[in-house]
Amino acid sequence: MNYPYGKSGLSLPFYIYYEYMLLTYQYKLAPTPEQIVILEIWGELLRRHWNYALGERLDWLRRTRSQVDRCSLVCEPIGEIPSKVDYFAQASNLKETKELFPDYKNIYADCQQQNLMRLDKAWKRWLTPDKNGKRGGRPRFKKPGDISSFTFPRVNHPKAGAYLTGNVLKLSKIGKIEVILHRQIPDGFEIKQATILVKADGWYCSFSLEDKTVPAVLPIEEIKTATGIDVGLEKFLTTANGLSIAVPQYYRKAQATLARQQRQLARLTKGSKNYQKQSNKVARLHLHTARQRKEFHYQLAHWLANSYDLIVFENLNIRGLARTRLAKSILDVAWGAFLEIMQAVAVKRGKHTIGVDPRGTSINCSNCGQRVEKTLAIRVHSCSCGLVIDRDWNAALILLKRGSVGLPISGCRGLDISQPVKQQVSFVNLRCSRYTACG
Repeated sequence: MNYPYGKSGLSLPFYIYYEYMLLTYQYKLAPTPEQIVILEIWGELLRRHWNYALGERLDWLRRTRSQVDRCSLVCEPIGEIPSKVDYFAQASNLKETKELFPDYKNIYADCQQQNLMRLDKAWKRWLTPDKNGKRGGRPRFKKPGDISSFTFPRVNHPKAGAYLTGNVLKLSKIGKIEVILHRQIPDGFEIKQATILVKADGWYCSFSLEDKTVPAVLPIEEIKTATGIDVGLEKFLTTANGLSIAVPQYYRKAQATLARQQRQLARLTKGSKNYQKQSNKVARLHLHTARQRKEFHYQLAHWLANSYDLIVFENLNIRGLARTRLAKSILDVAWGAFLEIMQAVAVKRGKHTIGVDPRGTSINCSNCGQRVEKTLAIRVHSCSCGLVIDRDWNAALILLKRGSVGLPISGCRGLDISQPVKQQVSFVNLRCSRYTACG
């Protein structure tokens, strides 16, 4: 049989083709007050270094952007044209930076180099388009507090600046910090790097782990269960089996509390101690909402991976949809974040995911293919062939048909007009263990 997805079967995320997987485990730290001061000083010094290095790059670009045989009509820099500024040139100047500013001697050298690498990546994303011809935004100068993380590129290595022994993380020039290991690092996982970051509720460490035991992908011939999922705002998603998940609306539910805390923040003097305390309260509310949403996404992704071998979803232009009047609701459900989590969970479980074109899924009939025009207010799909079902369920069936072309499974799962004329979706009460939802 000829499959439309190439010799290797279905399209999967890029890291499944390598001989290992990279995972990230994040743990909370319990630093002492003295260590917190050191971490904050490191962040401020790295911010200043970022701004200086970015200024060097922008100055070089301004002086060399005009071609040799013509001059700008607005302005033209005078003086010697500097040599090209890149990561290697700026990294070689770190020794001179430490001589001029002795405070930088107290920062681990690899952390400063990683800071320059971040700037180099952002610079290249701005100037060099990707395979789709798109470029990132221009790197920005950082305000105080904007750089809230720094990376140790090696852990538990003879030349590393970070060592993890049990629940104690020893950092070069900082000391030993207790790590709250809410889950153990699995045996056989190698710690590649550690990133120290601060959030509204304290300091954290993100370990990048390498797992060389890549799970075997389920052969296409063994796919027994498949579904299409249609995401929406009235229902978070609807499967091709007629099951629906309600929209949790975490941000909408927190709006009243958030508005009250923000009003209190607006009445305070900016920069004062009370302003900083109230600002931290607002940040904690946003952090709690984001964590609720992420937990919901992981629970739903694990439920789908447990229930189906193949999941077909729609490739939506979420960035374009977020510019409409429904932007707040679209950003609240966070479809893009959910789809990324779902694909990552599917890869770790050896399941398949396919993204298909969503055009026409809300209009066409899943039974006969006839075009049935309807507005967003009409939530029931009623076709002349006799099929009357929920419009989201109809869209999920179409997605499943498109994603299962050429595969040895039934695309419509046996739904036809011989069944009851009116089909109603049933809501699923999603309740998963928090330990199975961690990913």
